[in-house]
Amino acid sequence: MRSLNARFVVAGTHSGVGKTTVATGIMAALAGRGVRVAAAKVGPDFIDPGYHRLATGRPSRSLDCYLQGDDLVAPLAAASGEGCDVLVIEGVMGLFDGSAMPVSPGHGGDGSTAHVSHLLRAPVVLVVDASAMSGSVAALVHGFATFDRRVRVGGVVLNRVGGQGHTALLEEALAPLGIPVLGALPHDDQLSWRERHLGLVPVAEHPREVEASLRRLAAIIETHLDLGAIVALAASAPPLGTTEPPEAKPVVEGGARPLVAVCTGPAFSFIYPENLELLEQAGADLALFDPLGDRVLPAGAVALYVGGGFPEVFAREIGANNSLLSDIGHRVRGGLVTWAECGGLLLLCASLDGVAMSGALPSVQARMTERLTIGYRAAKTRGDGLFGPAGTGLKGHEFHRSETVPAGAALDLAGRFCSAQGGFSSPSLFASYLHQHLAATPQLAERFVRAASARHRLLSSERPA
Repeated sequence: MRSLNARFVVAGTHSGVGKTTVATGIMAALAGRGVRVAAAKVGPDFIDPGYHRLATGRPSRSLDCYLQGDDLVAPLAAASGEGCDVLVIEGVMGLFDGSAMPVSPGHGGDGSTAHVSHLLRAPVVLVVDASAMSGSVAALVHGFATFDRRVRVGGVVLNRVGGQGHTALLEEALAPLGIPVLGALPHDDQLSWRERHLGLVPVAEHPREVEASLRRLAAIIETHLDLGAIVALAASAPPLGTTEPPEAKPVVEGGARPLVAVCTGPAFSFIYPENLELLEQAGADLALFDPLGDRVLPAGAVALYVGGGFPEVFAREIGANNSLLSDIGHRVRGGLVTWAECGGLLLLCASLDGVAMSGALPSVQARMTERLTIGYRAAKTRGDGLFGPAGTGLKGHEFHRSETVPAGAALDLAGRFCSAQGGFSSPSLFASYLHQHLAATPQLAERFVRAASARHRLLSSERPA
């Protein structure tokens, strides 16, 4: 049994108000004071947690009601915050913007930041873009504070203010509400990180640049926010006892643990840390490799896990690594146990926008499009495969601007604005656009490792004595 103690949620009135800037800046500033800070992110996200990790020195966990279920949110949050003084949780979109259904007062279950705050009984620091308002800020904050009484807005951070006079007007307007103003950040281009077609640029691509930005941001937060009041607000959250999150059962029976090659580096940084932990719990050893530098897969690997990322940004560099691409293509076609998600699927194709990839799927071409495909997906496998028999249920999310030709037909997908990209499957391979978080389905990690272990035994038996 774990206990979830000091914690708070950084939420916004809408997307783009500066949640990531405020949340990550608070993390970095508190860590600079010697506070042990843990981080989490509401919703499916790989990029923001990279910034959190750089600020705190610890992995940031995703808290997602759709992918994990309500009952796992508190256990995963507690696991993230174990051994730390305070847990900072960054929200998604606006406070009441849900993913599954419209929210209404007194009703939850939509996966919004407000719903996660309610599940964790965590106070909210509301970030407001105040650049174009004065007295109206009071009406805005009053609405957010009273819309759902289960959610406690414990303080406000005013972002992009125009100066001391503007700040004074905003504070005077908010004073009658009795909700503390925890600070006001000036409009400053240095507080904006570069963006790309799927959001912020991942930390893995420019770690030194981001580190420098975090140092500047932490100094600004120290100057303009009341960190003492923020820590006190976090401490006001009531203790919350939780169960342990599910673990994968060991499935390797004697002998060596199978080695799984995990694709990483600037082009492939989108993997949930829980997925890797579950693979290890099930009995696998992990070996990391980077397709921008490594010439072959790790020696002894009997399985391959390629998550998402931005292979399209690095297509020329990846395409020039003929040795690795040839090794991947040959070994996957030869039965290497393989799980590829989104960007990982593109690596397995014959080409990406005309640039040669591995050819593990030799008849499949990938190309970038202008259309963004995004949303949660409930899926069922159409045939027997790596993750189970036909009809196996999977949950995940899509987030991409690419497509494959042909699309593949491994999955029946359900969800809003689904693509027709069903992916590819065989007894040794599963490759699709579906990003899966296995915290609620550790049996999928077990099945993957079991297949890897069988592959290891087969190859061992074929070696000369």
